[in-house]
Amino acid sequence: MLLAVGALAVAAVACAPADKTATSAAPTSAASCTKNTLKLVNAGKLTIGTDKPAYEPWFKDDDPANGKGFESAVAHAIAGELGFDRTEVQWQTVKFDTAFAPGPKKFDFDVNQVSITPDRAKVVDFSKGYYTVQQAVVAVNGTKFADAKSLAELKGAKIGVQVGTTSLAAVKDVIKPDQELSVFNEQIDAVNALKNKQVDALVVDLPTAFYVTAAQVDNSKIVGQFSSTGGTPEEFGAVMQKGNPLKSCVDKAVESLKTKGELAKIEQEWLGSAAGAPELK
Repeated sequence: MLLAVGALAVAAVACAPADKTATSAAPTSAASCTKNTLKLVNAGKLTIGTDKPAYEPWFKDDDPANGKGFESAVAHAIAGELGFDRTEVQWQTVKFDTAFAPGPKKFDFDVNQVSITPDRAKVVDFSKGYYTVQQAVVAVNGTKFADAKSLAELKGAKIGVQVGTTSLAAVKDVIKPDQELSVFNEQIDAVNALKNKQVDALVVDLPTAFYVTAAQVDNSKIVGQFSSTGGTPEEFGAVMQKGNPLKSCVDKAVESLKTKGELAKIEQEWLGSAAGAPELK
């Protein structure tokens, strides 16, 4: 998310050590991941966190519980792998940057477009990645930077981003603009800044960019997409309290969904439009 948006959020992800820290886990027997053996925040219920409002295409109708939208569908699929049906899942509102802050958590895991980074993995645990993400630049048609064909052409732009997101780090580390960034506490504030021409461009994750252009900012376009890492791909992971024994079971669930092709099906259903944006180099 900026992630938003994001998180919304995005330090550039030098992932080799991060992934090891964030996703490695001891082998887990099938018995230890059965529903009645899991250590949960609320007994008998799987508590999943995300921010509010819950934006498309990650969620639908601002209702994470309906199973619609990419992250809602992924979260319920993970729950199903752990043995929980829809009635046994409860959702908890959690601010984007609170999800990966140090300290106790009021959720079993959180899904909110949170990228796996080395710094975050020091204070929380991440599941194995469930989505590989690109960053995207959005501008209003007819404005100075709307037809940029390279990252270098964006150096003079006034760019808006959400605080705490890997989009913020990507702008600093990859685009390296000449102007000071406009950093907003909420994704919607960054979107409104673009709408009101307070910034020249907005940087968000690619699926969010499609929603911004389709539903939030009239006459806007995706200028292009780019990688925030230049190396190992950036991935979203489910966030858990550091040391949570549930991690190995969530990892196993994600791997099972990948192996069965379920993650790919969910991605195609909810994020299929994100494939065609031009690449910015």
